[in-house]
Amino acid sequence: MIHTRLSNEHDAPVIAEFQIEMAKETEDLDLERTTVADGVFSVFRDPQKGKYYVATEKDEIVASMLITQEWSDWRNSWVYWLQSVYVIPEKRGLGIFKQMYEYIRKQVVESNEVAGIRLYVDMKNSGARKVYTKLGMNGDHYQVFEWMKE
Repeated sequence: MIHTRLSNEHDAPVIAEFQIEMAKETEDLDLERTTVADGVFSVFRDPQKGKYYVATEKDEIVASMLITQEWSDWRNSWVYWLQSVYVIPEKRGLGIFKQMYEYIRKQVVESNEVAGIRLYVDMKNSGARKVYTKLGMNGDHYQVFEWMKE
């Protein structure tokens, strides 16, 4: 049985490893292990940066995601951004992300301070796009652009 929970600092090494795996898998990037580990630990040290959630099966972490907040002046409330979503390959297609998403969605529905949920996805990641569409999310309104220092 899969259980979704708020993560804690003890989960940080696994979450960091998931991020390294995801970067390699999705963008063929080799991330610097120490930088990623420090970045993950930074979230636990400063809750303003976000919160990690994990899905576990028999005490093994099988998925993780980071929730960050963005203030929406249009809605006078927060919008949750789902980031760094990773499910281990052998557990994909079993509804684990759906369970995690519904866990967060329930929090949003029950909160007067949060208006909704957003995420961004690489346009080439058709598998993830299908999952998000199936959950009732849409990518009709916005396209995310970015500039990153190299």
